[in-house]
Amino acid sequence: MSDNENTQGKWYVIHTYSGYENKVKANIEKIVENRNLQDLIFEIKVPMEEQLEEKDGRRRAVMRKIYPGYVMVKMIMTDESWYVIRNTRGVTGFVGPGSKPIPLTDDEVRAMGVEFIPVKLDAEVGDNVRVISGPLENFIGSIEEIYPEKQKVRVLVSMFGRDTPVELEYHQIQKI
Repeated sequence: MSDNENTQGKWYVIHTYSGYENKVKANIEKIVENRNLQDLIFEIKVPMEEQLEEKDGRRRAVMRKIYPGYVMVKMIMTDESWYVIRNTRGVTGFVGPGSKPIPLTDDEVRAMGVEFIPVKLDAEVGDNVRVISGPLENFIGSIEEIYPEKQKVRVLVSMFGRDTPVELEYHQIQKI
């Protein structure tokens, strides 16, 4: 366990009875408060997304659970924190092989929209890069500008015989 993990915790996925996600979130928050476990259990999330629903010819936006039956918990895994979560009413267990909870990787946390984790860029202005995803996949270019606050870069890509500036996300490029 790195020092970083000790202080910041990792995201774990817990399985709940379907329809109990918000109740489980509230129960855990109450237990954390009552037992002063803020230094072990930091955040509990039920990821939601807005969807358009048509009913009686009317369209309206409704909030839906992205992962029904699951709740995300950012915590430091100790015997005590495991026990508290595991024995919360409505929780059926942690997600992981057997009884061993496995934390989500940064990539999984990013992809699932649980938390924004910045991508570290291992390239700088002037470096040649290959586009590894998106419509320009396999194109080669050089970094012209970096926008860390947006997690994007402007790359000059050679297309149709001339250099064309393209804005790409960090995860779409690879240094060559």
